[in-house]
Amino acid sequence: MAGYHIVIVEDDPWYSRILEYHLSLNPDYKITLFDSAKDFLANLHLQPDLITLDLSLPDMSGAALYDKIKEVNPGLPVIVISSQENISVAVDLLKKGVNDYLVKDDNTKDLLWKSIIRIRENQSLRKEVEQLREELGQKFTFEKTIIGQSNALKKVFSMMEKAIKTNINVSITGETGTGKEVVAKAIHYNSDRRKKNFVAVNMGAIPSDLIESELFGHEKGAFTGAVTRKVGKFEDANGGTIFLDEIAELNLTLQTKLLRILQEREVVRVGGNERVSLDVRVIVATHKNLADEVANGNFREDLFYRLLGLPIELPPLRDRGNDVIILAKHFVDQFVEDNKLKSISLTPEAKKKLMGYYFPGNVRELKAVVDLAAVMCDNGEINADDITFMSSRPENMNFLQAKTLRQHTCDIIKHYLEKNNNDVVATAQALDIGKSTIYKMIQDGEIA
Repeated sequence: MAGYHIVIVEDDPWYSRILEYHLSLNPDYKITLFDSAKDFLANLHLQPDLITLDLSLPDMSGAALYDKIKEVNPGLPVIVISSQENISVAVDLLKKGVNDYLVKDDNTKDLLWKSIIRIRENQSLRKEVEQLREELGQKFTFEKTIIGQSNALKKVFSMMEKAIKTNINVSITGETGTGKEVVAKAIHYNSDRRKKNFVAVNMGAIPSDLIESELFGHEKGAFTGAVTRKVGKFEDANGGTIFLDEIAELNLTLQTKLLRILQEREVVRVGGNERVSLDVRVIVATHKNLADEVANGNFREDLFYRLLGLPIELPPLRDRGNDVIILAKHFVDQFVEDNKLKSISLTPEAKKKLMGYYFPGNVRELKAVVDLAAVMCDNGEINADDITFMSSRPENMNFLQAKTLRQHTCDIIKHYLEKNNNDVVATAQALDIGKSTIYKMIQDGEIA
């Protein structure tokens, strides 16, 4: 039996037989004919791969029948064949989603043949993309992309499980290098949106005068240099997920525009009037405290609550215990595989050195440190001497170096004071100690 099923809906029996004969020259095509809308609708269970549709049917207009087809199967390709060249009708149908509009003349048979080939190629490409996305989704299972077994990480997994069950917006916070984009991708590719686009935008990496065009698109001639229409990131992510990284870097003017788009669920390109409906899940990330940014007047409060959704806080690597070693082994194995090397192991001394380090750059820094150690080591073993830490900041030095407990306490309090802009009350709350303790240490000169 032929593999590609084409249905011809045409009330002129002579013309439908011509089309049937011409298309049957391809043995892969199976052709079925219907001369009325009623008969065709009664046989939709045949599940054709493509339909050619005459606009002038005896019992229903072709346009009305097209609407009914799309209600049942929105993705079914339809080619309209009309005896009249009506530009306005053609434009309306093409806007609705008709794949092609052909006028009955001497060239119709050949044009139809080429149109079907083009549609089949596009269908094949879409299937390949869907298959790749399915495979990508399998690669993005939580356990494969976010390595670790710590309790802190299990809490993250629990929140991610909740996120994938709904379309609620997600806000991800955490220090630089903790893997915010990896978490966003894992949520997308495990959700029911995984067959659509995941579009990542780093708000801090785009010049401020280009962000609006990048996010929302622009029409030809909207500004100097806009030589063609550009589809924005929100349109590109339609049906899928848009990931706005470093959202705190967005200026207040664009925050207002973003809020309006999220409220109205539609976007207007720069320099245009057409409103494009949006069905986009929004995931945002930042290493800053957005609540503090709101308090300081840098971020709109109404946008903050619109984006907050389900908050996921990623723990820094130093709070993940033995995950440091689990990740280090993973990165070593990955480096060995990528570079076709013999196996490399970590000595106990190397593990101890890794466990004692602060890792201000988090997982990203750990990977860089381990990759370099794998290059520097000899005899398939990474020793402590092969491990080099990049940071020179005092608070980021190895916590296992020879210091008294009091000195370590001072270092920790110094770190949190810097983090909280020398706010003693906030630091005392974060460390669960009395503020008088901090004031006394400052007074005694222990903390400069």
